[in-house]
Amino acid sequence: MARILLLHSMYGLRPAVHQAADRFRTAGHEVHVPDLYDGRVVDTPEEGTAIKEEIGRDELLKRAVTAAAPLSADGLVYAGFSLGAAIAQNLALGDERSRGLLLMHGTSDMADGVSADDLPVQLHVADPDTYEPADWLNAWYIRMRRARADVEVFRYPGAGHLFTDPDLPDYNAQAAERAWAAALDFVADL
Repeated sequence: MARILLLHSMYGLRPAVHQAADRFRTAGHEVHVPDLYDGRVVDTPEEGTAIKEEIGRDELLKRAVTAAAPLSADGLVYAGFSLGAAIAQNLALGDERSRGLLLMHGTSDMADGVSADDLPVQLHVADPDTYEPADWLNAWYIRMRRARADVEVFRYPGAGHLFTDPDLPDYNAQAAERAWAAALDFVADL
C-alpha cells in the first residue's frame, strides 16, 4: 500500500481528481487530495491561469508543502495533474523519503545539481502537447536522468492535454484507460 498525495490541475479540485483518487483507493492505497484553490473550480484554461496567477506559484507550493508535511514521514508518492504534476515534481525532488513521482500531463523545471537517486518517476503526456512541447520534454528527460531518477515516459498520440478528465474537451477514453492501467501498476510496484 502506498500513501499518495494527489494534486489537482489549474482547473481546481474537479470531480476527475476525486475519481482518480478513488481508483487508487480501490487498489488499496491511501490517497490525500488537498485543495490548493480553496474550493474554486473553473471550466477554462484562462480562468485557471487567472486563479493560479492570483494565488502565485510560491503560495501554491507552500500550500502543497503544508499538505504533505504531516504525511511524509513514512514516504509519499507524489502525484498530480498538469500544474499539480509540476508542484508534485518539486515536492518529490525535495523530499529524501519520497517513494515515487507520478506525473499526469505536466512537468516542471529542475535546479542544476538536483539529485533524485533512483526515484521512480512515471510521466503520462499527450503527443503533441502545447503545454509540454517535445523539445521541453526531451530536455526534461535528460535532466531527470542526470539526476539519476528512474524515468518512464508514456506519450499518447492525438490525445488532448488533460486527456484523463472525462468532463473536459481534451478527454480521450482510450488514452485515459491506458494511462490509468500503467499508473496503477507503477504505484503498486512502489
